[in-house]
Amino acid sequence: MSGIGRASAFLASGTIVSRVLGFVKIFVLAQAVGAVGSVSGDAFASATMIPNSIYAIIGGGLLSAILVPQIVRASGGPDGGSAYINKLVTLALVAFLVVTVAATLAAPALVSLYGPKSAALATAFAYWCIPQVFFLGLYALLGEVLNARRLFGPFTWAPVANNIVGVAATLVFIGVFGADASGTRTPADWTPGMIALLAGGATLGIAVQAVLLFFFWRRIGLTYRPDFAWRGVGLGAAGTAAGWTLAMLVATQIAGLIETRVANIASGQGASVLTLSTAWLIFMLPHSIITVSVVTAFYTRMSEHAAQNDMAAFRRDIAATLRTVSLLLVLASAVIAVVAIPFSRVFTPEYADVQQMAGVVIAYGVGLVPFSLLFVVQRGFYALGDTRTPFVFTIAQVVIVIAGVLGCALLPVDMIAMGIAAVVSGATLIQLLIAAVLLARKIGWAAAGLPRSLSTDIVATVPAAIVGYFVLLGLGGLTAGGFAVDSVVGAIVSMIAIGAAMGVVYLLLLWLLRSPDLRLAIDIVARRRRP
Repeated sequence: MSGIGRASAFLASGTIVSRVLGFVKIFVLAQAVGAVGSVSGDAFASATMIPNSIYAIIGGGLLSAILVPQIVRASGGPDGGSAYINKLVTLALVAFLVVTVAATLAAPALVSLYGPKSAALATAFAYWCIPQVFFLGLYALLGEVLNARRLFGPFTWAPVANNIVGVAATLVFIGVFGADASGTRTPADWTPGMIALLAGGATLGIAVQAVLLFFFWRRIGLTYRPDFAWRGVGLGAAGTAAGWTLAMLVATQIAGLIETRVANIASGQGASVLTLSTAWLIFMLPHSIITVSVVTAFYTRMSEHAAQNDMAAFRRDIAATLRTVSLLLVLASAVIAVVAIPFSRVFTPEYADVQQMAGVVIAYGVGLVPFSLLFVVQRGFYALGDTRTPFVFTIAQVVIVIAGVLGCALLPVDMIAMGIAAVVSGATLIQLLIAAVLLARKIGWAAAGLPRSLSTDIVATVPAAIVGYFVLLGLGGLTAGGFAVDSVVGAIVSMIAIGAAMGVVYLLLLWLLRSPDLRLAIDIVARRRRP
C-alpha cells in the first residue's frame, strides 16, 4: 500500500501544479476574450471542442481503456512487449496523422455542427486548433505506455509545459492586442495575426507536451523504431475490444455536440460555451488531483490482478479506491458549492455574470462524487478487458443527457448553461448506479465498506458546509461589491479562508466519527511531504 501512496502523492503533485497553471491559463484567456456573454470567446471555445472531441474518440478513452491491459499482458513475452509497443505506436501515429489532415480539410463542416454565433471566426480558429488532434493522441499514447511500465511522472508533469506555453502565448496576445475581459470584441475586430497567436499558441503548448514524453522512453528500456508489420502480436484482439469503446466514445461526443449547440443559443447574451468550459475546469480540479491520481496508480495493479484472475485482490483494490476517493471528493463537492461565487469572480468582473457562472459551477459540482466514483468503476471494467459493459451504461447516460439538454433549449437564455450542467450531473448519478449493479453481477460486491464510509463523509460534510456558508456571508460573497466579489485578490483570499475553515471542520468531525478511511488519506498526504 505504501507504493500506491507514494505514486498517488507524486501524481497528485504534478496534477496540482498543472491544474494551477491551467487555471492561470483560463484566467488570462478570460482577460483576453471574456468568459460570459462573449461571442469571440464562445467561437474560440467551439473551435477547441473539435480537436478535443476527435481526440476523445480516437485517443483519450480508447487508449486508456485498452492500452494498459494489453501492454501488461504483452510484457510477459520474451521481448517484454517491445515489438507490440513499436507496432502499436506506429499504427497509432499513422492513424492520428490521417485523421488530423482529414479533420483540418473538413473544418468548416465540423464547425457548423457546433452552431457558433460566428461560424467564420470559429472556423478560422479551428484551422489552427485541429492539429492538436495529432499531438493529443501522441501524448495519450506515449503516456499510457509509460504508465504501463510504472513510470507515472512524465505523463502527469508534461501538461505543466503545455500550460506554461499557453499562458505565455495568451499574455503576448494581451500585450500586443489588448485585453477584453468583458467580451465586447466583435468577430469583425479579429485579424489573421490575432487568430494565429491565440489559437496557434494553444496548439504549440500541446505539441510541446507530447514531444517531451519521447525523452523518457529509454528509462523504461524502450527505443522506438517504426514498424509497419501490424499483424501477429494481438492487435486484432485489441481492435475487437476497441470497437465497443469507440462506439461508447462516439455516443458521448454526440451528446457533447448537442450540448454545445444548445449552449450556443445563449452566446453573446449570457453564460454559454466558454462559461461551461471554464466551470468544467473548476469541476475537474478535485477530480484530476484526487481521483485520477489515485486510480492511475491503482490501475496497473488492477490490470495485473485481473490478468492473474485474482478477483479477491481485484475487489480489494476497487473497494479501497472507492472509499479513498469518496472521503476526499465529498468535501470537495461541498467546497465547490460554497465558493462558487468567488471562484466565478476570478474569471469575470460583472456581478450578474458572476451569478450566472456560479450557478453553472454549482450544478456541475453536485455531480462530482458520482462522476469520480463512476470513473473508478469504469476503470475496473477496463482492467478486466470488458469494454462492452461500459458501452451499455454509457448509452443510458447519453440518452438522458440528450433528452435533458434538448429540453434546456426551452429555458430562458440566462438559465440554459446551468440547466445543461444540472442535466449532466443527474445523468451521471444514474449512470453510476447502473454501472455499480453491472460490476457487482460480474465480480461480486466490490464496494466493501463504501456505504458506511460515504455516510460518515456526508455527516461530516454538512456542518463543514454550514461553517463555509457563514464565512462566505461574512466576507460579502452574496452582495455586489462585497470583499469576496469586489476583486480577483479578494475572491482568492475568500476561497482560501472558506476552504480552510471547511477542511478543518470536516477533518475534525471525521476524526470524532472514527472514519475508517481517514488514516489512509492522512498517510497519502504524509508520504507526499517526504523527500
